Amino acid sequence: MADQPQGAVAQGRWARLWTQPRSRWLLGIPAGGLLAFVIGAAAFYGGASAWHYTSSAGFCADACHEMSAFSTPEWRASVHYVNTKGLHAGCPNCHVPGPFVPMLLRKVQALGEGWGHLTGTIATREKYEAMRPRMAEHVWAYMKASDSRECRHCHDRTTMDLAKQDKPAQRAHERMAETGKTCIDCHKGVAHTLPPGVVEAD
Repeated sequence: MADQPQGAVAQGRWARLWTQPRSRWLLGIPAGGLLAFVIGAAAFYGGASAWHYTSSAGFCADACHEMSAFSTPEWRASVHYVNTKGLHAGCPNCHVPGPFVPMLLRKVQALGEGWGHLTGTIATREKYEAMRPRMAEHVWAYMKASDSRECRHCHDRTTMDLAKQDKPAQRAHERMAETGKTCIDCHKGVAHTLPPGVVEAD
């Protein structure tokens, strides 16, 4: 054994592990099963950690140049970041669905956005502003289709104190259901600069 190359010794140990019955068991557990469990647990924990991290405001706001330079400053200047009530809505509150299936679909869609980052689609202020109308319309259409699901996670029409709202807001909120409108129809510029020519609804 002493004269054998180190690689041959290691190869012999692996051979014994799979050929000798006693060697296939560790602490009363089949060695192959234990190895599969360790790999599976590591993959599960790693995947869950990545899933959680990519759904955080820190990742969304600062992970790439386009967000940190263009989108994030707008959000941090908005009422969703600083307000009199001390409430804070981060990127995921508006852009990451809560239910699992919509969230999964959103993650898949985000892969395309990652490709846009790698190819520099909105890498400069000029490119970003040129794409702003298209990006905004895409988000608005998504929110309209989901009946502003992410907005309603925090803003519940049934618990609004309409008496403390101004008259136009009262009328709009009272008539939401009958007019078929949803939050995003009137609140397009609450966190980001509106594209040129777009104005908030009264």
